[in-house]
Amino acid sequence: MKMIVGLGNPDKRYSKTRHNTGFIVLDEIVAAKGLSWEGSPKLKSDICKLGEIIFVKPTTFMNKSGEAVSLVKEYFGIDLADICVIHDDVDLQFGQRKEQVGAGHAGHKGVMSIMDSLGTKDFRRIRIGIGRPPTDSNLPVDDFVLNDFSSEELDGIKKIGIPLSENLNFL
Repeated sequence: MKMIVGLGNPDKRYSKTRHNTGFIVLDEIVAAKGLSWEGSPKLKSDICKLGEIIFVKPTTFMNKSGEAVSLVKEYFGIDLADICVIHDDVDLQFGQRKEQVGAGHAGHKGVMSIMDSLGTKDFRRIRIGIGRPPTDSNLPVDDFVLNDFSSEELDGIKKIGIPLSENLNFL
């Protein structure tokens, strides 16, 4: 069994923010497959299954994502090699995608929480670039990631989910 996790914050007010990139991309993948989410309070997640793939949106807030990931991993007996986490990354240009295994968290608190809960950084990640705040804005990165995407940016992020939904063998 494989687990694909999208990172974000569950509160509706965060639904269009840069920090919810993982949720946005995962929602597009699930919608493209004609599936829907089911809440699982026991696993602190919204879950959707497609054959041997489990899509997971933690219902904890970003900084506690590891709790949900660990619960789902244990419940379904998922190996570390079969976990993929999709999340926002300010160090990549907007829309750029980078896949890797075993990298550090680079200050991303959701990724940090998962590393702490799993006791390792050896899981697959798909980093989605959201860029950095404009240098003339003096906007701290922590505030920037909690700002909404523009409608054009949101459309661009949603389009990243389309090729991923067409080829779920990226694990």
